Amino acid sequence: MKTRLFVSEELINGSEVALDGDRAHYLGRVLRLRIGNNITVFNGTGPEWSATITGMTKSTATLRVGESHEVATESPLKIHLVQGISRGERMDFVVQKATELGVKRITPVLTEYGVVKLDAARALKRRDHWQGVAASACEQAGRTRLPLIDTPMPLKDWFGSKPKDADVDLILKPGARAALAAVDSPRTKVCLLIGPEGGFSHTEYDDADVSGFEAVSLGPRVLRTETAAVAALAVLQSLWGDFSI
Repeated sequence: MKTRLFVSEELINGSEVALDGDRAHYLGRVLRLRIGNNITVFNGTGPEWSATITGMTKSTATLRVGESHEVATESPLKIHLVQGISRGERMDFVVQKATELGVKRITPVLTEYGVVKLDAARALKRRDHWQGVAASACEQAGRTRLPLIDTPMPLKDWFGSKPKDADVDLILKPGARAALAAVDSPRTKVCLLIGPEGGFSHTEYDDADVSGFEAVSLGPRVLRTETAAVAALAVLQSLWGDFSI
């Protein structure tokens, strides 16, 4: 399988792109690629490009960009995941797997029972970190469009500014009467709300209800937050996305 690399630079057929820092280190030191090796690059705008390494030093790499071509790896189902922030690697895991599973947008939210506390500066830093996690996941999964990752915010604030373009708004709730698989089919977009390690408070469930969210369950067992995210997204893609193709 050819190496795929996300780059933030503009990509134009026949142009040259200079890389440094982590990107160059990854090509030269991790993958041990050399001048003349071919890779695939993308910048999140839709297409991907063939590219050839034309220069390599200890800290830089130069690519000659070839032809662009479209890749059909985006799901027709637009999923907006609103995820209660969990500790460290658990949240990284959710962002990684949500990206692999085709999510279009991820909104990390701070909740009453959540153990993670973020000030404004740390919230921006975490968003940047998760964008890097998503970019790496796109490289592996064959996606060419990165999911939008919002700056973390309190859940109560998000309810006040919630986008109204989803066909179905769902919140996972252990013991909910309705099963996720029994929800009426959306036209194109689903908003899915999942709690952190400690779950949601009664007030947060009430706020979700007022905001038009339907409570659904994934069965009789209580799943960890990262397991619930992967399971729910796989069910959505199986029911209405490209897993059913």
